[in-house]
Amino acid sequence: MFTQRFFILFALALNISSPAWAQSASNYPNRAIRFIVPFAPGGAGDTAARVVAQKLSTTLNQSVIVENKPGAGALIGMQYVASARPDGYTILAGSSAFVVNAALNPDTAGYNPEKDFSPVIIAETQPMVIVVNQALGVKSLIQLRDLAAKDKLSFASAGAGTQPHVICERIFNGLWGLDIPHIPYKGISPAITALVGGEVPIYCGAPVGISQFAKQGKIQVLAVTSDKRVPNMPDVPTIAEAGFPQMRDGIWQGFFAPAKTPPGAILKLNQAINQALKSPDVIEKLEQNDFVIIGGTVKQASEFISSEMVRWKKIASETKINTAQ
Repeated sequence: MFTQRFFILFALALNISSPAWAQSASNYPNRAIRFIVPFAPGGAGDTAARVVAQKLSTTLNQSVIVENKPGAGALIGMQYVASARPDGYTILAGSSAFVVNAALNPDTAGYNPEKDFSPVIIAETQPMVIVVNQALGVKSLIQLRDLAAKDKLSFASAGAGTQPHVICERIFNGLWGLDIPHIPYKGISPAITALVGGEVPIYCGAPVGISQFAKQGKIQVLAVTSDKRVPNMPDVPTIAEAGFPQMRDGIWQGFFAPAKTPPGAILKLNQAINQALKSPDVIEKLEQNDFVIIGGTVKQASEFISSEMVRWKKIASETKINTAQ
């Protein structure tokens, strides 16, 4: 389970100085850096990447461009970066799907997180939400379970193999023993648009863009998967309060370079992102979107990815989840 222990370790690391970079990074960067977001614009990963990129453009005195490459449950963007030139100028702005897809589908993911990438930093995390269209008329997860036992329902996520997809599969079709099909979209924004428009009755995913529709009475947020209630949604119960404490989890966001990228370039980028995450304007923008800032060293990012692979391989062995698009 994703515990607060990691948050504490990463937060403490914000004040740890990185070693001096290798000579290969002495003139890095000397041209534009691309952040590849494997989801459609407007989602959590896209939002976080753009906030950080804007600050880095000033810090590094070079353009940092965010480029979206959505599709196949984020596989297209992740495979693209895995095969990119390892020079520090093509960086994956990834999320938990980076590990989840590879752990659940090692033979078809097309990349290995630990062999094909060099972690730069785990930047932030945020809770997931379970939301329904207001037309369903349910106010809690228990009411949703009772309705789903009688009526044919489906749920949307930002893509097959993403963490929200897996979490809701485990609740709906695992714990509840129901058949609630998954409808994958190419990002959070199209999934939320489908929810609000009545195309799909349930959404599982990051909370970005949710609050405006909740205030308009178009949707009902049933639960957040964090340990504590979210400041921007104080009336929404946690997943534990809703009766399912074993499903507490968070969607983390991080940055990853292709394997064999010069260590000096990775260290310099790590320090620059850590610096950005301490900036008051970056903190304000991320907190407005329900992010909790982490940060930390390259080593901690690498250790965290290894621990997440172990955790998700265990989940994969315990569950049978169809993550195909």
